[in-house]
Amino acid sequence: MGLQTDKERSLIRKINVHWKFLNYFCQYFDLFNSIMIRQKLIIKNMLCQCCVKLVKRILRDAGVIIIRIDLGEAEVDFDPEVSSLDQIAEMLREEGFELLSNKEEQLAQQIKSAIINLVQYSTYNAMVRNSDYLVERFNLSYQYISSIFSKYEQMTLEKFIILQKIEKVKELIRSRDLTLSEIAYMMGYSSVQYLSSQFRTVTGITVSDYKKNLEI
Repeated sequence: MGLQTDKERSLIRKINVHWKFLNYFCQYFDLFNSIMIRQKLIIKNMLCQCCVKLVKRILRDAGVIIIRIDLGEAEVDFDPEVSSLDQIAEMLREEGFELLSNKEEQLAQQIKSAIINLVQYSTYNAMVRNSDYLVERFNLSYQYISSIFSKYEQMTLEKFIILQKIEKVKELIRSRDLTLSEIAYMMGYSSVQYLSSQFRTVTGITVSDYKKNLEI
């Protein structure tokens, strides 16, 4: 074998540098994976987009890497030597949130978040029944879903859905973009009369009075 040329020696040096870097990266990646724990956190009282922003800040202050976050839950990577679950829970508690560990209570919170997301933050589909949506979402019977929710929320699931729908109706009335007939159809009411009756039952005032109050 002849003497190496300058180009060959330069190429060998580059290969050695890249190999060392790759070896270092692999060692670092293995170390990262051995330390970081991925976990889904179910968080109580995290019920609006402002709450999501606040929880993001809390988790980042705790040194947590956020993979995904939504109403009532967050999927995160964290180093237990830097921030334990107890420390994360305490930081959340200081801001009025609660990290849930009980499986049934976690499910109740997930049901609550799913309803809020469906009614408040998505294009509500009046053709999809709430019961069908929840059964498909959680792959559980509606009877079980309803019983778990009532056990931990001190109200029936049906009542909670009605309250959320009326809050959305009030928001749509305030926007003045839709007629009451359009709102009734959008929110799954069979008629304007049915919406008006439920609105008065929940709020204690008629839709007309609510509109008049907005003009004061």
